Amino acid sequence: QVQLVESGGGLVQAGGSLRLSCAASGRTSYVMGWFRQAPGKEREFVAAINWSSSNTYVADSVKGRFTISRDNAKNTVYLQMNSLKPEDTAIYYCAAANTPVVVTHSRQYDYWGQGTQVTVSS
Repeated sequence: QVQLVESGGGLVQAGGSLRLSCAASGRTSYVMGWFRQAPGKEREFVAAINWSSSNTYVADSVKGRFTISRDNAKNTVYLQMNSLKPEDTAIYYCAAANTPVVVTHSRQYDYWGQGTQVTVSS
């Protein structure tokens, strides 16, 4: 069993930055991912990272602006978000997948956090 708790969301102006954190408890040797869901839209993949941090994958919509990283000693995964745009506004969810390879579909993830709101004003 894995429990995930996100933090770091908030309100920021366009062009600003935020860093989201996801603290994991329980078994933590999982691929970790970030997803987001805007009002009226489906949940979409943002980024994922494997256990050793040797493999990461970032969605094209945020490539060059968002970076995923993890600190296994702290059981924490981060999403550094720079150059934020109003279209980045969404609830951001942390998720864990019991697989050794990075995966991008929400159905491949086994555990989810409660989400943290990110709002980018124009």
